[in-house]
Amino acid sequence: MNQLRRVHADLQRVNGIDPSALPLSIAIVTDAWHPQVNGVVRTLATTCDVLRDRGHKVTVVSPEKYHSFPAPTYPEIRLALTWPGAVGRELAKTAPDAVHIATEGPLGFAARRYCLGRNVPFTTAYHTQFPDYIARRTGLSPNIFWPYIRWFHRPAQRIMVATETIRKQLREHGLTKLHHWSRGVDLSCFSPDAPPPSEYADLEGPILLYVGRVAIEKNIEAFLSCDYPGAKVVVGDGPARTSLESKFPNALFLGKRTGTDLAGCYAGADVFVFPSKTDTFGLVMIEALACGTPVAAYPVSGPLDILKSNVGAMSEDIARAIDAARYCDSADCAAFAASYSWEAATEQFLTGLVALEEQECVSLQAAPAH
Repeated sequence: MNQLRRVHADLQRVNGIDPSALPLSIAIVTDAWHPQVNGVVRTLATTCDVLRDRGHKVTVVSPEKYHSFPAPTYPEIRLALTWPGAVGRELAKTAPDAVHIATEGPLGFAARRYCLGRNVPFTTAYHTQFPDYIARRTGLSPNIFWPYIRWFHRPAQRIMVATETIRKQLREHGLTKLHHWSRGVDLSCFSPDAPPPSEYADLEGPILLYVGRVAIEKNIEAFLSCDYPGAKVVVGDGPARTSLESKFPNALFLGKRTGTDLAGCYAGADVFVFPSKTDTFGLVMIEALACGTPVAAYPVSGPLDILKSNVGAMSEDIARAIDAARYCDSADCAAFAASYSWEAATEQFLTGLVALEEQECVSLQAAPAH
């Protein structure tokens, strides 16, 4: 037991970890990681960057460390082929002060099983409306998948959630050990001053923009098929792109954009359209607002928790939401987004972690030989 761990062994679990404490060794297990491009990866990667800037040691256990295979219907996502013992050895080598399991996939499953088998506490997060996500891809009812979610998260010391709507939903399913973990935005990148892409020059406005994975669960077809006049632009890539490009030849598909190029796509648009009904937050909404672009969305989790009437609009009729959002002021949007800080969000993450006690550290490090 090193001095660092002894310092943190007596932290009260009911209160979480003090963000001002000495540097910690933190293990984050996630099935979502680079080269995937989505809100979960962006959240985890940025959180890791901020933690490291603060002096914490962060080890990410991700699919890149293991043999993997493409997810059915979604080849961009790799599913790791491994056993709890292999993940356990990685955790033992890391010797963490806290273990966080970010996703409910194969790696999250393996880490959960290993920690439970050694009586090691861990935290989890609920990043995506997993039952709805799978339901959209299988045609089955979301109710079929909720038992897995309850089973997976119930043993966690804390379940980190981004919004009150999701908190309420999880409570209704009997998951009550909940901790608020919000999101942030990089204001040095996302700004109303970002130059729009050259492709916007020939578009007849208003320019209506979608950014994110181009996949069935994002409900992009509802946006592209709405009869609101203007130019519809899609930024991102994914398994549904080819079929949507064929079905909507008048829409402009720009593919993946990052950094200031992405910021320019936001800043040059008149309305950012967020048609998804399966997200728990919707990080892209905050990025759009930071660029001064109002948001139109359905009244579902994420938009309900984030949007105010002066920065966006919600309606079951997405065309009506678009029309109302166009009256929002760009300066109000940018000012609103400025309240979202990755520093503050990372502090929330830290306070949600659970410090391992000495006996638990010893147990975790007793990794199997095979």
